[in-house]
Amino acid sequence: MTESYSVILFDGYCNLCSRSVQFVLKHDRKAKFRFASLQSEYGKTMLQKHQLPTQSFGTFVLVEDDKIHFKSTAALRVVKSLSGMWPVLYIFIIVPRFIRDAVYGFVARNRYKWFGKRDSCWLPKPEWKERFWDS
Repeated sequence: MTESYSVILFDGYCNLCSRSVQFVLKHDRKAKFRFASLQSEYGKTMLQKHQLPTQSFGTFVLVEDDKIHFKSTAALRVVKSLSGMWPVLYIFIIVPRFIRDAVYGFVARNRYKWFGKRDSCWLPKPEWKERFWDS
């Protein structure tokens, strides 16, 4: 039997995105999620596979059972799988997507200004390395 993982594709240069990945790693007790930066070969391959642009990194992408989720829907589907009280936030799925995505887009457009940007992609701790797919 092969294991099935959901993959989070994130902007490796974005401090907010990197912190979000670290948050998921700490609260993903079942190790359901794997990660790759959008800039990595794996990330670009997945974007191409789903006919998505490989140069614009305005959102993280959740690949779940070979389906793609973006923006607020992706974020809510991730928190739904975390340990602790975080799945309670999934209640926001009832808010119409255009409203959720407008809030998400506002934060995404300002993430570098508010949280900063790295000169190179963030690298995980050695104990997390096996959960990252680089190629």
